[in-house]
Amino acid sequence: MIVMNILLCDARDGEPKLVEKELHFPQEVPATVGQALILLGIASSANDPVIARKGCYGVFGKRKDWDSPIYDGDRLELYSELLINPMEARRKKANKNLDAKLQAKAAGRKGRFLSKKP
Repeated sequence: MIVMNILLCDARDGEPKLVEKELHFPQEVPATVGQALILLGIASSANDPVIARKGCYGVFGKRKDWDSPIYDGDRLELYSELLINPMEARRKKANKNLDAKLQAKAAGRKGRFLSKKP
């Protein structure tokens, strides 16, 4: 039996919760992120719908795969789903800035014509 102490940071439901866990890995099974998730009761396999989406777990802020090794003292993190697609957010922000520039330019033109009245 291999005994490991890991810190579990669960941020799936609102505020992140840090909990220290002691895991007992069988000697013949390598200590991986996937095995840790199984021992913690979070997942039953790599295809479990709870953690099937890409990037829903990592170690110390780095996304890890199911077969990535885990070591004593690591912080295993469970991430929440994205609320908005980052690509869409950037596009929206760029369009918002462009709209503001166009409106300012139009306001400048409007004022120029109003001041020319006889």
